[in-house]
Amino acid sequence: MAKDIKKAEAAQTRVPMDPFTAMRAEMDQVFENFLGKGWPSLPNLMKSSDESLVVPSMDIRENGSEIVIEAELPGMEEKDIDVSLKNGMLTIKGEKRSEEEKKEDDYHLTERRYGSFQRSFRVPETVDEDKIDAHLQKGVLHVKMAKKPEAAGEAKKISVAQK
Repeated sequence: MAKDIKKAEAAQTRVPMDPFTAMRAEMDQVFENFLGKGWPSLPNLMKSSDESLVVPSMDIRENGSEIVIEAELPGMEEKDIDVSLKNGMLTIKGEKRSEEEKKEDDYHLTERRYGSFQRSFRVPETVDEDKIDAHLQKGVLHVKMAKKPEAAGEAKKISVAQK
């Protein structure tokens, strides 16, 4: 019983990368409950060898003068990334294509991997749309959005009263 509770708690703390991964995990659990442990698992056709590409990790931070988005895109080049702004939405898209070929005396192996992603963010009105800069450095995309001068002022302090 305690073992099942720990397993359930561990399952609740994990956050799936996408809805398909979550559905796959639930189906695996159903089959394991029905057939018991030890049965071979079906191959996961949705899983790529580079899962991080499906939904890249992104950090967003803000200071007094700018908003910065950083996206982890290992192995990607500038030509594979598209950053655009339309109707107040900043969109970051990318596609990674990888091909590997090995030829030895007794075998010939060719592997191809493809993956793409798209993430969009609503840009606040405080951002100066003419002052957005994006650059790729060591596998990390940095998008810097300068704020308009009038937006860089200090925040107004609002007092909290108890009723």
